[in-house]
Amino acid sequence: MLDKRTLEQLFRRNYSEMIRLARVLLAGDGEAEDVVQDIFLRVANSDISPKNDSYLLIAVRNACLNRIRQMQLHERVKNLLPIEDETGQQPIDRQLEQLEDISAFVEEQLEEPHRSIFRLRFDEDLTIAEIARRLGLNPNTAYKYLMQSIQQIRNHFKH
Repeated sequence: MLDKRTLEQLFRRNYSEMIRLARVLLAGDGEAEDVVQDIFLRVANSDISPKNDSYLLIAVRNACLNRIRQMQLHERVKNLLPIEDETGQQPIDRQLEQLEDISAFVEEQLEEPHRSIFRLRFDEDLTIAEIARRLGLNPNTAYKYLMQSIQQIRNHFKH
């Protein structure tokens, strides 16, 4: 663990350059300050004794890249599965009614193999690979049919 004086010297010597790099990479003051603070906390609470100042800049770069990856993943998940949409706030009976409507649409409007693939995926919770094996299809083809089915359902129920 670094003594307080050494840590303070590291901070004074490197903070401005570290924060500048983090701001450029993250395009935001709050996130940049969090990253730099986390790095100094890790250095203060560990046996790490940076031999040169470039260690801290490399740590900033890596932490910023990790933060960017986390934000991108969070955004992708948010786009795929909206957590706070109007469906989640509807009464359960309305949600059940919507599921019944979707089920009826699948049975009446989707053609084979779209219907079977949709049912295997959502009723039996099979993976694309399992569906492809069961139906003797290429996994890419099974995925394409599933996505087409989902798009047809979305288009039909779009309000």
